Amino acid sequence: MANSATDTVRKGASDLLILRLLSEKERYGYEIRKEIEKRSRGLFTLSEGALYVFLYRLSEDGYISQRRELVGKRRTRVYYRIEKKGEEYLHSLSEEYASVSKGLEYFYSFEGGVDDVE
Repeated sequence: MANSATDTVRKGASDLLILRLLSEKERYGYEIRKEIEKRSRGLFTLSEGALYVFLYRLSEDGYISQRRELVGKRRTRVYYRIEKKGEEYLHSLSEEYASVSKGLEYFYSFEGGVDDVE
């Protein structure tokens, strides 16, 4: 049961994390996975399959675009970049997550009684 709650939170945060990274520069899938893992100190990871599901959906929704680049003689790497619509979505997600985080912080630090709530 705990895993399902954790999975729900991670799924909800994935768009935010991916778009945040792409707002810095264009990146390829493996780079996105590794950077998420690094910045979260290993607490947040995405399998390769899960990452590409998110990337595909974000692309279909017009939040990101992609370009292919030949790496070496035969290998192609797909780079993803954020679009204007994705920047707007990222801004909205960032505000929502900041609000949720602040609400959780208040909730867990609350020590007063019912009458103390404004």
